Amino acid sequence: MPFLSTAPPGGRDGQPQITPLNILGIESSCDETAAAVVADGRRILSSVVASQIEVHHRYGGVVPELASRAHIEAMVPVVREALRHSGIAAENIQGVAVTQGPGLVGCLLVGFCFAKAFAYARGLPWVGVDHLAGHLSSVLLSDDPPDFPYVALLASGGHTGVYYVQSPLQAELLGQTRDDAAGEAYDKVAKMLGLGYPGGAVIDQLASRGNADSIAFTRPYLEKDRFDFSFSGLKTAVHRYLQTHPDAIQTQQADVAAAFQAAVVDVLIHKLLHAAAIKKCSKAAVVGGVAANTGLRRRLHADAARRGIQVYIPDISLCGDNAAMIAATGFHLLKSGSTSTIDTDVYSRNTRPETLRTRV
Repeated sequence: MPFLSTAPPGGRDGQPQITPLNILGIESSCDETAAAVVADGRRILSSVVASQIEVHHRYGGVVPELASRAHIEAMVPVVREALRHSGIAAENIQGVAVTQGPGLVGCLLVGFCFAKAFAYARGLPWVGVDHLAGHLSSVLLSDDPPDFPYVALLASGGHTGVYYVQSPLQAELLGQTRDDAAGEAYDKVAKMLGLGYPGGAVIDQLASRGNADSIAFTRPYLEKDRFDFSFSGLKTAVHRYLQTHPDAIQTQQADVAAAFQAAVVDVLIHKLLHAAAIKKCSKAAVVGGVAANTGLRRRLHADAARRGIQVYIPDISLCGDNAAMIAATGFHLLKSGSTSTIDTDVYSRNTRPETLRTRV
């Protein structure tokens, strides 16, 4: 598996740091094996991601058993590469943070057990991190992070929700998807169009060449003044359109992609900016894999500017699953006195909202 991204030694801003607290972060919740070293919760000294796209592409989606086995093969090389790129020896790591959930249990266990062993063997404090809290922290690793509080849209292959973020460890969940996540809908529509897996980037590129107004897909707002999402109906609408227009994949592929993306983007932006208005926030962030979508970025900047709202989106390398965001969140957890013990276990679903101190 190829290493997809690394940050150079010295961190993103290249500034010297006095007595940094170097946290090793580990992420293995789905199909990316990742490790990173982050100093003081802000400076990325290294970030390494091993991709499994080639493993799962032929199946049109992630196969959990294959993903778990791939994590076992990649974990040690990825951690070694992260330490090498950071310029920090293993004995100079002062804490370990690892994704605890939600995610695929077999995948989570690989990273979680490795982190336990690494920390236990060295007598280091370590902590399990909620994957969603990690994504919310990713924007704080930007060169110009938002001040608290701000509203955030978290949109990825497995999760879609709107949050009111008050501190690195305090976020109020305002609403979330009732069925398919936004990224999951992208992957399923891509499969319908014969575009393969993963589908988000392919649909985004294809949509730029299509006419979004040529097909009128319904916008699934649910209640426009609330913050929940539902994308299963939109996915079904695309499926029915392709059934009733059998030549569309050959003749209208770009238009279908553009119309689908426009519907998703309209809903995501409406919910986020409505949250900003309700919470009286002048700052809004988008995190998660869907934050890399160029159509979403372009529209959000334009719509937010008309309302006087400043937009914050992490670097592309921090939008997908990565360990730097886990290390950053772990830094704040360890600083607050939170640690995990040898009998701490993973969880597959978001059954521990106290990790984020959320209120639904």
